[in-house]
Amino acid sequence: MRQQILYYAVKYHGEYQTMKKAIEKNEPWEKIEYEGHYLTLLDENYPKCLFQLEEPPFILFYEGNLDLLNQRCVCVIGSRNISNHAYKSIASLIRNIDPKEVIVSGLAKGIDALAHQEAIRSHRKTIGVIGCGLDICYPKQNEVLYVTMKKDHLVLSEYPKGTKPFSHHFPLRNRILAALSDRCYVVEAKRKSGTMITANYAFSLNKEVIAFPHRYDDVFGEGCNELIQLGASVFIAER
Repeated sequence: MRQQILYYAVKYHGEYQTMKKAIEKNEPWEKIEYEGHYLTLLDENYPKCLFQLEEPPFILFYEGNLDLLNQRCVCVIGSRNISNHAYKSIASLIRNIDPKEVIVSGLAKGIDALAHQEAIRSHRKTIGVIGCGLDICYPKQNEVLYVTMKKDHLVLSEYPKGTKPFSHHFPLRNRILAALSDRCYVVEAKRKSGTMITANYAFSLNKEVIAFPHRYDDVFGEGCNELIQLGASVFIAER
């Protein structure tokens, strides 16, 4: 069954619903060779926290230190287009997180990249979950970060090598971010954004959501303020 899942993942480029139908119909398959590391939901080391999801990934491709999945993780997310204030906010947030906790984010530009970079700078471990094959760097500006994280940290994807970063992959990626983490920090977010999708997944999984408060007229923070109204905790930095 493990090889069967790999076959479907490669054949259907990791598309979850298509793979689900293939498994249900027990479509014909054959053993294939795959150059890369992966684990399926049938494997002992598959992260149990992902079974909280209605649709846990059938397969995860990875590069880096898989043992990081056994440590306590927290999610740090936010907008791709960020304010100048976000740089100070990320530094303050990382300082206030237990050094033993692993920082999880989406390896996108903006807050995600800052969270990974600050984690590395402060000698912490970090996990990136991406929406394309592990051989594709998206966005290109994060190439150095990709290389570092694949070597010394961990990068995950439910998409096999060669899969392009299609836009519909990222909302699905966000469910993994939420499920892997014990709590979710939201630094900046517009009201309609991928960040809000991740936060809503966290809410649905009964994870603690912690949002940075913003001025009422701050477009970068309207999503954070809405999350606080919905019951998210307010981030207050310890001195």
